[in-house]
Amino acid sequence: MKLTNLITIVLSISCLACCSSLQSGPPAYENTYTVENRYAGDVKSFPEIRIASTSVPGDVIEKKNITYVRYGARELQLDLYMPKKLTEGAANKLAPGVILVHCGGWRSGYRTHLTPMAIELAKAEYVAATITYRLAPEAQYPAAVYDVKAAIRWLRSNAGEFGVDPAKIAVGGSSAGGQIASLTGMTNGLLRFDPQAKESKVSSDVQLILNIDGLSDFTSAEARKHEDVPGVGRSSAGAWFGGSYAEKRDLWHDASPTYYVGEASPPILFLNSAQERFHVGRDEMVKKMDIYGIPTKVVTLPNTPHTFWLYEPYIKPAAAVVVEFLNEHFKP
Repeated sequence: MKLTNLITIVLSISCLACCSSLQSGPPAYENTYTVENRYAGDVKSFPEIRIASTSVPGDVIEKKNITYVRYGARELQLDLYMPKKLTEGAANKLAPGVILVHCGGWRSGYRTHLTPMAIELAKAEYVAATITYRLAPEAQYPAAVYDVKAAIRWLRSNAGEFGVDPAKIAVGGSSAGGQIASLTGMTNGLLRFDPQAKESKVSSDVQLILNIDGLSDFTSAEARKHEDVPGVGRSSAGAWFGGSYAEKRDLWHDASPTYYVGEASPPILFLNSAQERFHVGRDEMVKKMDIYGIPTKVVTLPNTPHTFWLYEPYIKPAAAVVVEFLNEHFKP
């Protein structure tokens, strides 16, 4: 082989390697947790449902694909939904902010799952962001919590640009995202969950938590009945922790929001479906918060599938519950 040809081949390989290292997206893996797939399963038991619209109405502004954190070449992005009136020159008008964390069993799903909820919150004069975070195939526990805190810090850092009141920020999520949101809020100020805190004076603390059908205690017998499957990655939780309860007991405990309840914990809304298995640890957590006099609210939507936030006719009543809770604490 001629020397010039050999050099060309080497340079080509180097170029491909370089391009690969500059990828801003996640590593390739199967992500089948889509609205369409969920609908195909849920409509069999709930024939009245239809997929909620993601069309943005005229009184809401959508800003898509905003990078909120970088890890080397990896970028994580969010979509922001704002009340249009915030941009219409209302002097000193600030809106509370809400970070929304999607469902998908910690290993799949898309931020667009919570777009209908974000739109409803923007219509109610909140600034809502749906975020992408690192899923289990890319980064196991507690990476997702790091990401959510980074998103909160981003929103607070950019509060002036988007008309957000930096003193009034909530974190919420659905299913796995509800658990992540709850853990994020319950660990306000704990540096081991917030690597960015070493480099930033901007707080990642939240003032409210919205837990939509997310479990509160991985260690409970009911949670382990569904999630504690022997073999790494054989269950959603097992994939996130990298092992079963017996193998990774400390992580299963560490990720349970109920164990962080204290006198400084934020108020929390538990918005639940009619599916009992997704309420695990909720009542025990409420009792703990009652000891400290921290406000909690529990609302169950009757005759609903687990992923009710994806569908009409549930999204508007669900959003109304969320807005009422937010208004109670942020707009008394």
